[in-house]
Amino acid sequence: MHIQVNVNGEMREADVEPRLLLVHFIRDYLGLTGTHWGCDTSNCGACTVHLDGEPVKSCTILAVRADGHEVTTIEGIWSGTGLTPVQEGFHEEHGLQCGFCTPGMIMTATALLERNPDPTEEEIRAAISGNLCRCTGYENIIRAVRWAADHRTAREEVSA
Repeated sequence: MHIQVNVNGEMREADVEPRLLLVHFIRDYLGLTGTHWGCDTSNCGACTVHLDGEPVKSCTILAVRADGHEVTTIEGIWSGTGLTPVQEGFHEEHGLQCGFCTPGMIMTATALLERNPDPTEEEIRAAISGNLCRCTGYENIIRAVRWAADHRTAREEVSA
């Protein structure tokens, strides 16, 4: 089946099997390996990407479902000049250890802050509840998202 998908702002086309998962299309066909393939059961969230702006687990979506849609991967949120507030927050608050869950966490946190620029700790916990981390215990991840919310708001006020 032939599909056309806007990935990170670039139209990409490929002939794929109807049963190909989006995570494999992203990694194997497009070579974008920042999206991690972890559990293949939708439990870990390492494969989280944005589909038309909404965070989804790409191991549960067929690539053909993305035909005609927009997909943003971890590579697509970088401006090319500096870290996003969420990426900076993970650095500043030590929100990662091994890094395997980090792309999915960042994609989930980015979507949360786009919907809710000033989330409570409970809202952050609820948003990342579908993303598993086996290293950090989540406290630094929550602080990283809070840092991003605080600094994102400050940046927006300076830009206005």
